[in-house]
Amino acid sequence: MTGEGARSAEDVAIDVLSRLRVRGESLAVAESCTGGGLGAILTSIPGASAAFVGGVIAYSDSAKVSLLGVEPATLTSHGAVSRESSLEMADGVREILAADWGVSITGIAGPDGGSRAKPVGTVFIGLSGPDLEFGERFRFPGEREEVRTAAAWAALDLLARSVKRTDV
Repeated sequence: MTGEGARSAEDVAIDVLSRLRVRGESLAVAESCTGGGLGAILTSIPGASAAFVGGVIAYSDSAKVSLLGVEPATLTSHGAVSRESSLEMADGVREILAADWGVSITGIAGPDGGSRAKPVGTVFIGLSGPDLEFGERFRFPGEREEVRTAAAWAALDLLARSVKRTDV
């Protein structure tokens, strides 16, 4: 995991959840290609419910639209695997679960589904928080499960760095 050295995902999750709890803030996740992997990391921490309110696994485009409020025009123009979709997913989960922070993951884990423009391993992570919104593109090598694991770790790392940046 970039930026965290030898720390485990659980260590980073403990740190993030603790910071959010102390600040009285909450977190929700929207996952597609990771299928709940990020939520599983977060809920493996005892006391996670003090800051983690829940998540939505929206695998299909129709679920992204109906559950998270992703605009059909966004999917048509940019695709489900895009910065724009990841941002709408993060905003949507933050809104529907009334959380202070929303994190989303959408990508192509493989082995099929890739293209020249978006090869297998392409993942977008969206983040929506207090006075903060951005999406980032990643390209993870490896087989399906390696891509999924790397995406969950990257989302956790991105969240951790963003929460630390906004510490008062």
